[in-house]
Amino acid sequence: MMREPWFWQSPSMTAKAITTALRPAAFAYQYAHKLRCAMTASHHASVPVICIGNATLGGVGKTPLALRIHEFLLEDGIKSCFLTRGFGGSFTGPTLVDRDHHDADQVGDEALLLAARGNTIISRFRPAGAALAVEHGAQAILMDDGYQNPTLHKDISILLVDKKSTSDNPLTFPAGPFRETLASAKKRADLVIAVGDTQAEAQSITGTDFHAWLEPVGRVSPQKVIAFAGIGRPKKFFDLLSRQGFDVEKAIGFPDHHQFSQAELDVLLRDATKENAQLMTTEKDFVRLPEDFKKHVMPLRVAMHINDADGLKQQVLAKLKKIENIHAASSS
Repeated sequence: MMREPWFWQSPSMTAKAITTALRPAAFAYQYAHKLRCAMTASHHASVPVICIGNATLGGVGKTPLALRIHEFLLEDGIKSCFLTRGFGGSFTGPTLVDRDHHDADQVGDEALLLAARGNTIISRFRPAGAALAVEHGAQAILMDDGYQNPTLHKDISILLVDKKSTSDNPLTFPAGPFRETLASAKKRADLVIAVGDTQAEAQSITGTDFHAWLEPVGRVSPQKVIAFAGIGRPKKFFDLLSRQGFDVEKAIGFPDHHQFSQAELDVLLRDATKENAQLMTTEKDFVRLPEDFKKHVMPLRVAMHINDADGLKQQVLAKLKKIENIHAASSS
């Protein structure tokens, strides 16, 4: 994925001129999305489908939340399977991800992260992926992407919003950061969750059902680091390190799902040696690194914290129960 264009969030006259010029293209993008949804028949899976998505381009926290929902279901004895496109990978699927035999070049980085916690299917055509998930015993399907993909019916839609969703630029791509308008995304949402870099930032976003934020897992000892990240918003990772007390000697951002070249890795290692600093990155970036380079890097594992985790769990389980009752009634 490309870096976010500077003019999306800039208040300058030049930025406004660019976004104005791109409005016709944004209108065409939005119209094409609406047309695709209108002309596509959604397939209904034989088990409930829970979709976690966002209205904007870039990372908001879909994968960490999918992992939390997976935990909620597992605690209630429900076996769920992750279903994802496999962005950044060459496989089109449907494929059951095997961490011992697949790498990020084949199935994508997010799929490898999810597969460490449960069965994960990658599939460009979501209905085929859902069918394979059921074959592998899934009682529920968890999509951490595909909110705007109409090919598979969603029984529960969870929309994540962040500060970007409330920015001064409400335009769709390429004039702005939105995949679709926030209003249209909210119409399909069963639950809306505000995600912030901190708990306070999440709570400052109004009009949502829950608030969530990312924090490191376990005790992390602050130290001098050279941080690098190829995610939707690298600054979020760098700011998190600073809040945790790390001495960030250098912060290097790359485009989302970036494939690191050997030259780039050599520079990172050289800088870390020169500064006597630890190389540090995200879990998503770590799985894309060559095996022989991983020994030089410390990944920061994070988890999604929710202001009322029990309340979210109960709402999801109640909606699933209602769906199961409907399915049972329709089949009798």
